[in-house]
Amino acid sequence: MTGSASAAAVWPRPPELPAPVFSDQRWLDAVFLHWRIPEEEAAAFMPAGIRPDVFDDSSWVGLIGFRMEQAALGRGPGIPYLGSFNEVNVRLYSREPDGTRGVVFLSLDANRLPVVLATRAAGIPYVWSRIRQRPPFPDGGSRTPRPGAAGAGPTDEFPVGYTVRRFGSTGACGDFTVVPKLREPAIDSLSVFLTARFGMHGRFFGRTAFVPNTHQAWPLFQAEVQQLNDGLIGAAGINVDGPPDSVLYSPGVRTRFGRPRMIGAPG
Repeated sequence: MTGSASAAAVWPRPPELPAPVFSDQRWLDAVFLHWRIPEEEAAAFMPAGIRPDVFDDSSWVGLIGFRMEQAALGRGPGIPYLGSFNEVNVRLYSREPDGTRGVVFLSLDANRLPVVLATRAAGIPYVWSRIRQRPPFPDGGSRTPRPGAAGAGPTDEFPVGYTVRRFGSTGACGDFTVVPKLREPAIDSLSVFLTARFGMHGRFFGRTAFVPNTHQAWPLFQAEVQQLNDGLIGAAGINVDGPPDSVLYSPGVRTRFGRPRMIGAPG
């Protein structure tokens, strides 16, 4: 049984993506670490008109690392160099009054300065950092064999992690590594709640907006923390204690982003 095959039965159907498609991306070697936090703590970071999404009477904060590969404008080809980079983000989970679910990013670290400058100009809280994947995996592929591929059969355990060093003498840093359990697909309700997210809520040009995306079910696997020393969540203004309550790994998905939708009146 593979993570993707198992998730298909429980994964919600992605909403139709409003045209036009403005970006096509691949997110690979994703590590998801999550902690419970009080709903009222998450509420302080929600844009106007948005409330925290809750599972098991808790809000959740996530520390997520992955490799961006071949990001493109529209449906065009991947942008050389600038379209491939490492990213680590801190995020919360959001919900509109009509039930539309999304994420709210508190920070997004990336190691491509032009990407950081362009996205910050649009109101997205990117931070320029030195980010390394550990161990390096330079061939642009995914570590987990695809179903049906020669030699497929995800049985090997290997560490996957990211190190982040923000530029500047007082910049936050973080190190985290997990060992995926490739024989243990993650198909529980919490794992789906944390990863079946088809857009982001944020504040753009004085208004709350929703930027939609779509992708197939993440092929998800349980994982164990091998190393964790994080200062990024604290730097974002959230306090967490102890080990994460959820630890997941995915070899990745392809995603597309569509036309943003404004919410509410100008502020």
